[in-house]
Amino acid sequence: MLLRMRSVLQFGEQPHWRLTRDISHLLSGRKEIASFGQLDVDLTAKQAAGSQVSGEVDVAGSLQLDAELVCSRCLSLSKQTLTIPFHERFTEANELNQEEDEEEDEIVHFVKEDQVDLAPYVDENVLLALPYVPLCDEQCRGLCPECGHNLNEAQCECKVERIDPRLAGLADFKFGGSPQSN
Repeated sequence: MLLRMRSVLQFGEQPHWRLTRDISHLLSGRKEIASFGQLDVDLTAKQAAGSQVSGEVDVAGSLQLDAELVCSRCLSLSKQTLTIPFHERFTEANELNQEEDEEEDEIVHFVKEDQVDLAPYVDENVLLALPYVPLCDEQCRGLCPECGHNLNEAQCECKVERIDPRLAGLADFKFGGSPQSN
């Protein structure tokens, strides 16, 4: 996926990339991802409209990934389709436009060569879009801390008291527990 800056800026071309990409180099070995498919890439490049700095190219589109993630609460597998919006802006590097970029809110990548490889930017967007704590459902109840039973399937018979360890000593005092000898 090479973006040729001059062909977009000088000739008004709008290259379009619609392809599938193997991202096993990114995701293999990650414990929270049980399996994943190919990444579907759909991107279009065009000259940035209304940009104050001349020579800017917008690359926009979407990335789509089917993955089977391990829930961080109950450890069950859940299939999810991640649709990742993609938008990056590139401009030819010179000192004038680098100074002007400091005043803008949008991130602009400065490039020194005519060809820009978009693969690292695609990889970065995929990694940033992966859920930090994958869940099978927002209401997931997780596993019982005593017996390990999945609480989404049924309630177990374990008695789980959550006592702050800093206050555990007060439980004996308040409820008439045996006094501790020194």
